[in-house]
Amino acid sequence: MFKNLEKKEIDYILENNYIGQLGYIFNSAPYVVPITYFFDKENNAIICYSGDGHKMNAMRKNPTVSLLVADVDNVTNWKSVLVHGKFEQHFGSDAKAYLHKFSLGIKDIILEKEQSKANFISDFSSKIYKDDIPAVFLIKITEITGKKRLDFKA
Repeated sequence: MFKNLEKKEIDYILENNYIGQLGYIFNSAPYVVPITYFFDKENNAIICYSGDGHKMNAMRKNPTVSLLVADVDNVTNWKSVLVHGKFEQHFGSDAKAYLHKFSLGIKDIILEKEQSKANFISDFSSKIYKDDIPAVFLIKITEITGKKRLDFKA
């Protein structure tokens, strides 16, 4: 049985995960890549960071993006959330503040969910090489949908 998720279920999934699949368009072709994220419920946004490259260049040209986050137990028991939004890059003190919020938020999720302590961003996200300055960006949420499949056995 497939059902739409309620808002509280959608928020729970976004708030309690930190890995999603980022979808974006480059040269009229869709790309989907894994990314570490933090759901900033207060600002209705997803916080991310990345090294400069293909995905950043693509999102600067076409800022319409999506993020899929899924909780999958098995083929007949799963929940997924699809976020649609606009890419928005931040710089300077704004970027530092968002990166700080991102780091603290994910550390809390890891502690709660995995009972382990992450000390550095590199413990839970792709390493940024020493000469590479990370690009901090938001996905400003325009729409969120969620689905679940729950099949019960008698």
